[in-house]
Amino acid sequence: MSDRRDSEKEKLSTLSDVAKFNYALKQFQTLIGKTVAQKREERLGMYIKDEDEIDYDKFYETVQTLFGPEVKDQDVKTFFRKISNNPDGRIEWCEIFGYFIVEGDALAAQLDEENMVFLVSRRQQITKAGVKRRDVIKCIAKVPQLDFTVTASQKGMLTIFNSQMRVLTSTNIADSSWVTGCDYLTQLKRVVAVTERTVVIWDYKSQGSCQDNCFIIKPMEHCLLCVCTVNLGDQLAKDDILMGDDGGHVNLFTVTSDDFGLKQSKAKKKSQLQVLDSRKFKNIKRKLHDDWVVKVKFISALNCFGSCSLDSVHSFVLDDLKRLEDSLPVREFSVPRGVNAFTYCGKANIIVTGGK
Repeated sequence: MSDRRDSEKEKLSTLSDVAKFNYALKQFQTLIGKTVAQKREERLGMYIKDEDEIDYDKFYETVQTLFGPEVKDQDVKTFFRKISNNPDGRIEWCEIFGYFIVEGDALAAQLDEENMVFLVSRRQQITKAGVKRRDVIKCIAKVPQLDFTVTASQKGMLTIFNSQMRVLTSTNIADSSWVTGCDYLTQLKRVVAVTERTVVIWDYKSQGSCQDNCFIIKPMEHCLLCVCTVNLGDQLAKDDILMGDDGGHVNLFTVTSDDFGLKQSKAKKKSQLQVLDSRKFKNIKRKLHDDWVVKVKFISALNCFGSCSLDSVHSFVLDDLKRLEDSLPVREFSVPRGVNAFTYCGKANIIVTGGK
């Protein structure tokens, strides 16, 4: 693979700018074709790993060789994830540079709504000053007992809205990693968010900067893709957190007030970024899927957790939390091309899933 990249660099160095870009574009389209074919075979369970396997690292290196620093890391991540999530979807080469082809007047509408967070039932537009350009809301968590809503943007902006959709407080927690999910810790009364390799606990009631009121738990073995709180109701000063990752694992992560020294006086609180070793926390995990776990949820009415994946065989799992601690079979079902969303309706006592 390195020899091939070296030869590509030599060819690029001998061409004019226009010819160089056209050549790089053709090589990039070939890379896309191979990646899409591999992802399709993976979905069907027909792919056999070999030395030509294209993972994210190899994809990133090839793109950097072809286009250099003109391509941003986050755009490469977004492009690769789009192919991984939907190999049959429409893909335009310009998306690797962060540009998208939009038909009609949709582009103008998109720019007008650049800082939009969400729409409520009365079509009221809720905007948040300070949300960066090309940022998106990645997760919304409703906290009914406190009558407020927590949102997390991809670039790390955590915001709490009250019932009138007014901003109560906000902070920015991310450095270079994307935020992939958030929820509320009912016992510790903190906000939890996950990035690709860290768990962040935000004390939203404290005054001061992000460094003063955030705990960063790292490193995590796999890339975290989703998070939710387990509400059992019988726990004091302790919260259990469910997290899904890109290795197909469902993690049961436990945090307590003692872990963060929440009983200490504010005078003793250090004014610096508070980083905690993830190995000191109780973390039970089990591999339940053969693809990314894109959503986890604890359903209190059923006293069960649910997890879903793009995996065509182990698409949706619904079982007791105890199954994460043993190796007994779990209740699951299969859906072609997997499940990427689900919810529970208490009145009808049904679970609805959505996917490709």
